[in-house]
Amino acid sequence: MVKLTIVGRVSDGLPLAHGPRYVNEENEGFSFYKQQGEFILKEISRGALQHSKTIIRVDHHCFYYLVENGITFITLSESSYPRKLAFHYLQDLQKEFQKFDSSLIEKIKRPYSFVRFDTIIGNVRKQYIDTRTQANLSKLNANNSNQHLDIVTENLTDILARRRNSGKITSSSSSPSSTPRAFSSIWGSPRLEVIAVKWTPITIILVVTIVLLWASLIMTESFVISSL
Repeated sequence: MVKLTIVGRVSDGLPLAHGPRYVNEENEGFSFYKQQGEFILKEISRGALQHSKTIIRVDHHCFYYLVENGITFITLSESSYPRKLAFHYLQDLQKEFQKFDSSLIEKIKRPYSFVRFDTIIGNVRKQYIDTRTQANLSKLNANNSNQHLDIVTENLTDILARRRNSGKITSSSSSPSSTPRAFSSIWGSPRLEVIAVKWTPITIILVVTIVLLWASLIMTESFVISSL
């Protein structure tokens, strides 16, 4: 059964529509999977997921996504749901979506504000709830073996791990701690560095003053002795 649908823009990862909500879906688990779907959309947007058709396993479910003409279509179902039907569902959504003016889509600024497409998602979804209907059985039995050869399968845990690793690399490369600091090689701690920055100029002035006074005294004494 198709449980969740998200349609979003690839250019900025903005979710545009998700279809009508159902009472039995408004629970903590649904919100969790919705967040995961939005994460997948963001990963597609930033180029971390580059395949146009992918199955992503998570728990006992699977995310399916299809990217066409700068738009991502994502759905979630149980892992037992036929993947053929899942991608047929996404393709049907894509066909309906392309009927809209692309300039209208580009003007959308707020998440899930393309409510006109929510109703269409709901209507198409109803056709795929029961896998035993004649229409769905025909799709399953159709001999289109080449249609899904380009589908990639991944695990969500692997995608999350890659994201964490890339985040660590980015943060470490941009962190000030990775840049050599002026006093780090001399002073062993930040506190000593602060003391050095604050008192070094004062110490230099005092030393210079003492040296000048000492030199002045020496010169004065020498002048007195020579006068005698």
